[in-house]
Amino acid sequence: MAKQTKETLFDAGSDKNAQGPVECLGVTFPNDETRRAHFTEKLREKLKDPAFRNIEGFPIGEDEDILALSDPPYYTACPNPFLEDFIRKYAKSFSSKTDSYRREPFSADVSEGKNDPIYDAHSYHTKVPHKAIMRYVLHYTEPGDVVFDGFCGTGMTAVASMLCGDKQTVESLGYSVGRDGTIKDKSGHPISRLGVRPAIVSDISPIATFIARNLLTPLDPNTFLEEAARVVGLARTELPWLYSIKVKHSANEMIYSVWSDVLICSECNAEMVAWDVVVDHDNKVMKGDFDCPKCSAALKRRTLDKSLTTSADLLSGKPRQHTKQKQVLIHYKNGSGRDVKAPDKSDDETMSRAVAAIGKYSIPTCSFEHTWRHLRDGNHLRGITDSHHYYTPRNLLALGALLKHIKDSLHPLHMMFVLTGFIDGHANRRNRYIVDRHHPEGTTCGPLSNTLFVPEVQCEVNLFNVWTKTAKKQAKAKATRCPMDFQVQVRSATSVGIPDSTVDYIFVDPPFGKNIMYSDLNLLYEAWLGVRTAFTPEAIINDQQAKGLDEYGDLITKSFEEFYRILKPGRWMTLEFHNSQNAVWGRIQEALARAGFVVADVRVLDKKHGTIHQDSGYTVKQDLIVSAYKPVLSLEERFQVIAETEEGAWEFVRCHLRQLPVCVVKDNGAEVVAERQPYILFDRMVAFHVQRGHSVPVSAAEFHQGLRQRFPERDGMYFLSDQVAEYDQKRLDFKAIEQLQLFVSDEKSAIQWVRSRLSESPMSLSQLQPIYMKEAQRVWEKHEQPLELRTILEQSFVEDEDGVWRIPDPKKEADLEQLRNRALLKEFQQYLETKGKLKVVRTESLRAGFKDAWQKAQYSTIVEIAKRIPEAVVQEDSAILMYYDNALLRAGE
Repeated sequence: MAKQTKETLFDAGSDKNAQGPVECLGVTFPNDETRRAHFTEKLREKLKDPAFRNIEGFPIGEDEDILALSDPPYYTACPNPFLEDFIRKYAKSFSSKTDSYRREPFSADVSEGKNDPIYDAHSYHTKVPHKAIMRYVLHYTEPGDVVFDGFCGTGMTAVASMLCGDKQTVESLGYSVGRDGTIKDKSGHPISRLGVRPAIVSDISPIATFIARNLLTPLDPNTFLEEAARVVGLARTELPWLYSIKVKHSANEMIYSVWSDVLICSECNAEMVAWDVVVDHDNKVMKGDFDCPKCSAALKRRTLDKSLTTSADLLSGKPRQHTKQKQVLIHYKNGSGRDVKAPDKSDDETMSRAVAAIGKYSIPTCSFEHTWRHLRDGNHLRGITDSHHYYTPRNLLALGALLKHIKDSLHPLHMMFVLTGFIDGHANRRNRYIVDRHHPEGTTCGPLSNTLFVPEVQCEVNLFNVWTKTAKKQAKAKATRCPMDFQVQVRSATSVGIPDSTVDYIFVDPPFGKNIMYSDLNLLYEAWLGVRTAFTPEAIINDQQAKGLDEYGDLITKSFEEFYRILKPGRWMTLEFHNSQNAVWGRIQEALARAGFVVADVRVLDKKHGTIHQDSGYTVKQDLIVSAYKPVLSLEERFQVIAETEEGAWEFVRCHLRQLPVCVVKDNGAEVVAERQPYILFDRMVAFHVQRGHSVPVSAAEFHQGLRQRFPERDGMYFLSDQVAEYDQKRLDFKAIEQLQLFVSDEKSAIQWVRSRLSESPMSLSQLQPIYMKEAQRVWEKHEQPLELRTILEQSFVEDEDGVWRIPDPKKEADLEQLRNRALLKEFQQYLETKGKLKVVRTESLRAGFKDAWQKAQYSTIVEIAKRIPEAVVQEDSAILMYYDNALLRAGE
């Protein structure tokens, strides 16, 4: 059996992919090998510093493994100590006195397909197409601006930033590029300039950043394919019998083999091969229910135990109990065609030979015992406690041989890129064999995404063939040559190691809640790299890491605070959000505000529907693109002087309006800019004050009246005086403006819904009631106290003598709001006087009560009530969550 000896997986120092003089961070080297040796030695010295290894997100791995995986200064499989050198070379100096930067948020729809050689080069859990990111980078930056991504994954933001200097790629987006480098949209309007944007990207995952390094690092495609062919050729020569299938004394090559677990009947304890009872070969379906072949008992597939057996572990040699399996079918090449056969004695001998040969290779492994939560039930992981248990002996041996020759390769990092391109899915036992009548061939294979689920029927593929296919696919990506104006590091987003106010733009796609458990899923990759994710700062919701929604929110907030720190004032961060849980969306909004960012635009990335829920937020059923900015220094400095005064509120509004899009064109029409509507502006103003620890100086009615007095209004939106002329000019091109579709889920949204109806035409209760019943009450939140339409009308609108309801006159609106606020506070007082949990509440009363308590510095009142109301109310309502989180901080002071 193989001994678990410690040695470097591969030597990056032998990756001789560039000859001749090389310039790097202002220093010229004779060749690229000298460059790497120079910076590797500097990194080696840095690794000796205990403080360096204590940086948040420092990966799990020995120094030699980290050095072998790294390609400094471009990529380090740990925090990158060369970031400040990079910033000194590329970052443009910033002065608030001379800074003239200004951009509206990018408001066009973006739809980019995933069928691209770079996108398809390597599998990973989530990726944003780099061409989609390019549109944002081009909009917000100029050539030479520094771009950052703190949750970079496979580095698509860096790829996008590099390819902003590639004329052909930019033109593939539908833009035109002039001789002077000016980039124009389809209408001929200049939008940017051609040129590389230096990029710094970071992630706590070694495998993600390793993929990024390879997508960004050039190597001639022909050289890449030649080396890949040489590596697999050596492995084939070394193990010519491994995938050889004997049929009537002739040798054929295996394409894939089907393996089946052995199940146990829950009634009679009889053993049965899953292949025989689960697979319905005639009807081409996988059965969930079936009868025991022996006792005829009705059985449910998912509740059955698996038969266990004990054998020596392939690497340690220690006894290991695991699921009993049987090889049931082999697909092989037969001349120019393919055929199938049942396994025979010769196939058993091949497997025994593979088991005996594994000890000749050094095969890395790591523990998987803590990952059972990814499975539908623990039964699927019986006996799988280490990463090498995920592979059949034959495929484990193939990987060992490939790894051996990767170490000796001329381009080991590029060859490791090929290996990691397939080991996660089709190479291991997660690869499901499924009969499917809807599939053209009747069968299909593949792992269950984003889990470590091991099926009862598995497909073992010929890895030498998979290697070749993967290399050909990756060679297409290598044909795109990116400049080397980037740095990639393994590090937590809570501490990125970049100086203050030096980054010009941030694009980020963070992990969202418990969607994907990245660190656990990455173990299948990272076991082969020898460097693994340190999951302590991983921003996820994970019971076994003792991370709930609060812990997730804290980590995301710390990350956003770090992003805010390094971003230049007045610059933008684009955040992609994809999670269907309102509570997670609430935490993201709260984290942005607590960090200091101000949201200026939210796009719903659903081209067919594109509806928006106006509750200072949006639906979370589709992907969202959030545009947020760091306020300019002049606002922050002036606000400290005039905070808690009316002028402070209006100073924020003036600055915020300047950051918003003037006119959003969609499908040859115009649509309402949600952020310019009065109640959204009010919510942003309130959040700006509360997050900075100040009381709010104006009421909603006073704010609305002040808006009308200070700013011109068009189509229910407010503008600065120099913006309204531009809007009026553009408005002439459109017959109508598309209104936002409102959904009613609580009292606040109900009021907005009624207001939108009455703004079209005053209506009587009898006219409004049927529409309200149909459109509103059917989606009222279960924890929200439903209100009669008459109550909503009486507290927020006015009735004429003829029984027709209207929007109140601006002069009377403040008095009406005062009356309503008293009623809300009276109800809030009832909450204070009652004991125990409050299962059904009036959210507007909570908002009013929390605001009143905040103004009076009664922070403990907010905390006490928040703990008694349904958790969903706190987590899913951005205003309540904002007051609660800030009160929680101050209550302990």
